[in-house]
This record gives sequence, structure tokens and C-alpha cells, in this order.
Amino acid sequence: MTIGEDWLVLLPSEAQEVIENGHGWGNLTCRLSGPDRAALVVALSNEGSDRVPVVTDPGHFLMSADFHPAGHWYSVTQELVVVEYFLTRQSGSLRFEEFKRIVPRAVEPSPGKWSIAVTYCPESPEIVDGQPLPVWSAWMVSGSVVRPIALDIHNGKELLSALDGYWPIRQLSQTRVLLLGAGSIGGAVAEALASYGVGQIDAVDPDRFLFHNVPRHVLTTARVGMSKVDALAQTIGAKWPECEFVAWPIDLVVNADVVRPLLDAADIVICTVDGVEPRRVANYLARRAGKPIVLACVLGDGRYGEILRIRPLPEVGCLECQRRRLQEAGRIDLETTLDRGYGTGTRHNPMTAVGGDLHLIGQLAAKIAVATLLRRQGELDQTLVDDNLVIALRPAPEYPSPFNATRMLDQTWYPAGRPYDDCPACTPT
Repeated sequence: MTIGEDWLVLLPSEAQEVIENGHGWGNLTCRLSGPDRAALVVALSNEGSDRVPVVTDPGHFLMSADFHPAGHWYSVTQELVVVEYFLTRQSGSLRFEEFKRIVPRAVEPSPGKWSIAVTYCPESPEIVDGQPLPVWSAWMVSGSVVRPIALDIHNGKELLSALDGYWPIRQLSQTRVLLLGAGSIGGAVAEALASYGVGQIDAVDPDRFLFHNVPRHVLTTARVGMSKVDALAQTIGAKWPECEFVAWPIDLVVNADVVRPLLDAADIVICTVDGVEPRRVANYLARRAGKPIVLACVLGDGRYGEILRIRPLPEVGCLECQRRRLQEAGRIDLETTLDRGYGTGTRHNPMTAVGGDLHLIGQLAAKIAVATLLRRQGELDQTLVDDNLVIALRPAPEYPSPFNATRMLDQTWYPAGRPYDDCPACTPT
């Protein structure tokens, strides 16, 4: 196996701490993959002591790679940092004798062998404009030649907290979202909410994740057989540990008494269920709880994505009011049973939209919900154009407004109308 300039060394944060607090040098052991040209430090020593393992993700792909015990780490002076800066930009190398002059403890590999070196400089020099150079470097030591290679450090700043100051992470970390529906759109909503920094997501869905769900869902075949909310809890927990994802494998309609306390605790509700009946139940419960709700779905056999934001304001009508207004305007009602009484609707036909379109609508719904939360907290740059959005996925221009786009991804924003006086959801009791 050969090692060259395009290799990458991965250094866990625990190894970083050992080196920073060490006595100047030590040995390294790596897991190493030739095809991937990558090495992961899994153990190290302080000077000549026994090597101790460092914490690494057991699921990391390199944990099944070969061991490579030939490596060292060194504390170095600013001279090597400057040398590495110029060598990297010139794709250059050093003779081992010159490297050893700068790093007196450097160990030369046996003839025909090679090793990896990681170096650390406690005080980095500055080159231009007061910008310090990196204090960490990695090197390939082969024969009589030493050249810099790429190094990446897991230093605990890879999570959402790294965005603090650039995105309102602290505000969102205190928010709680109730997600009704964990299907194709709901799964995309959950991932997007976690990536925005929402602190807690309560997800309600009674269904299991099945093989026929795979082509459209964010989950993979590894989760088939689990409840959708439990599968999402594992997936979100592994990728976004700063988000608390609480799974509620229950039916919204049957278990409305359980959902009501979740509504009371939520800052906003997102409904992605594809059944008429649970959408109406979600609409009614959110209205009665005085919570804003974002309803997202795909209509017209996947031709249009629709996102309705219904705020708990006297001048904003609920879902039933929005549908009724479209009907009275002689436009269109793509949910043909919404004129039935509360709780008597039927199920949609199975969705015919492709996964990418469903994920797009889910991500937009999450963005609208997050913008609603942040605008309420004074973030003016999160102001929305209007409440309701229709976006063309496979446009059918023969449809009436607002579903009459002529080009793919055309967007129609329109305001939510006033409530009807006889609406059972909007009328105070």
C-alpha cells in the first residue's frame, strides 16, 4: 500500500486533548483504508507509554479497516508551521534530514516503510493580515521524503452550535414543534427542523415504515418494520443530537386526548398527514388550542404542492374556511370530501408524487414554520410574503387559480381569508 499527497488523517477530539496536554511526542495507531486514502487515529501514547484507545464513532466506516501502528505525534515550533504553509501551496516536500532538524524527535521509517506524523504547535505564527496559521498538521513520512497531507479534527464544533452568531440557534433551541404525520413529507420536515436547530420535536404517527415507503421517504430499508416515528427518532438522534425527538406512535384521530397536551406545549404545529379526516382534526385542535399550524400536502396526483399557514388570529380563517372560500369563488377543490362534517372525511388515494418533490414540500413547510417562530421573536428577515403557498411540481395549466401555474416551480402566494361566522372551528364556544 502506498500513501501520497491526497491522503486524509482524521483526529478525534480525545486524541487532540492528549496531544495538547502531552510531553512533546508519542506514538499513533490508525485504522487505515487504502481505497479511501484515509486514516483514523484510534490510539496514541504520551511519549513511550502504552498506547490507549481514543473515543471514536463505532459506526465510522474506518473502524473496520486495517490497523496501522506506524505513526507519531510531535509538538513543534512555529518554523514547521511556516514550512507547512509554503509546502502545501507549492505541492512540495522536505528531505527527512531537514524535517528532523526542525522536529528533533522525528523517527525515520525502516527502508521500504512509511509512517504518518501529526504535529501540533501551541502558538501559531501569523502570515498576512493578522490571520494565524493552523496549529495542526499531518505528514507522510516515506523513505527520505516528508510531505504534508490533509488533516481533519473532530473538535466538537461540527454540530449546530457552530452556527451561533450566524443563525438564531439559541432562540430555536428553546422551541418545540408538534409534527403530525411522519410519512414522506413529515420525514423531510423532521430532518429540516432539526437542521435549523429546533430544540424539540414531538412526532405523532401510528404507521409502520414498510418497503413500499422507501422510494419516497428519508428513511432507508434498514428501518423497515419499525414505527415511522421510532425510526425517525433514531435517525434524527444520530445525526442531530442537539434536537430532542420524541416519538408518539399513536393515531391523531383516535388519541386526540393525548395530542391535546402536546398541542398546549408546542410553539407551532406542522401537519403532513395525507388523510382528509386527520387534517380536519389537526385543524380543529390547533384552532381550539390557539396555536399556529402549517399544513403541507401534495395535491392533484402530485401536480402541486400546497402549504397553508393558519395563524391563531381573529382575521385568519382555518383550513375549512380556506377550502370553502376556494369553492365559493368557483375555483377548485382538490380534496373532494372536505365539505363533509367534522370527523367524517375519507382517506386520500395513495400519493403519486416522487420522493424529491415530497421532500421539497416538507423542507419548505419546515422553513415556513421556522420563519413564523423567528418572526414572532423579532427576526425581521424571516417575514413571509403571505400565508398560503402553491408550488407547481408537474403543472397543469387547465386547473383554476391558484393551481394554474404554467411552468414547473412557479409559486403562487396568497393571503389567508377571514373566517366564516358559522365555522365550527373558528367560532368561539
